[in-house]
Amino acid sequence: MWTPDDAEVVEDEEYTLLRLPDYYAFNLSLVSFTPAGAPGTAVDAVLERARTFGLPTLDWQVLLGSPAGLAAELAARGGRVKLVLEVLAADLSRGAPPLRPPTADVSLRWATDFATARDGAAVEITGFRGALPPDDRIELVATRNAEAVPAGDGGTVVAYVNGEPAGTGGVTIVDGIARLTGGVVAPSRRGQGLYRAVLAARLSYAAAHGATMALVKANPATSGPILRKAGFTAFGPEPVYAVPLH
Repeated sequence: MWTPDDAEVVEDEEYTLLRLPDYYAFNLSLVSFTPAGAPGTAVDAVLERARTFGLPTLDWQVLLGSPAGLAAELAARGGRVKLVLEVLAADLSRGAPPLRPPTADVSLRWATDFATARDGAAVEITGFRGALPPDDRIELVATRNAEAVPAGDGGTVVAYVNGEPAGTGGVTIVDGIARLTGGVVAPSRRGQGLYRAVLAARLSYAAAHGATMALVKANPATSGPILRKAGFTAFGPEPVYAVPLH
């Protein structure tokens, strides 16, 4: 699960809630749910805690390992599917797979300076909505990337076409697993192979720094087909329910 380091984390023995800053398009998310007893009772406890934030909805992702019947419990409380993600993974033990180059003239930069980090954030909101983070947050991300990228821990790569930011994606390497996040291409540049170029850069980086597997949660209608062609295998859907809190 993606957990930004600027989120407020509320942890309980049975669940973990994230309250994200307002510049994210989704402000309140449930990222773990491991009830000891009946799921329905635990769901009510989560919703009671979530209401204390004063927000209209809670985004609740039903994970592959979630308790049986969870989706029905959320639907019974007014939850509606707002998005379906797909868990995909690829074997990198033999190196990164060769990918077809983009049709556009693309240059790639790691977001290790303020300007590039800001460009990446601007592209992200074209696909994920929300707003630009404040400058101090962007500066912090750039500083961390400047340390993490050469250390082999990962970072964010930004694709440019004719000097304009057009695509971006992140990778974090944890215990030999390359976690891919935030892959998006600006609407005006879609269909030119930019997602593939950003993917290739992240997979090559991951393989060069010892990752033996890449893992991603993707939209099956957009990035999913590209990932499958790149050698990823799908392991199942994870629907995200928007559960009303009022």
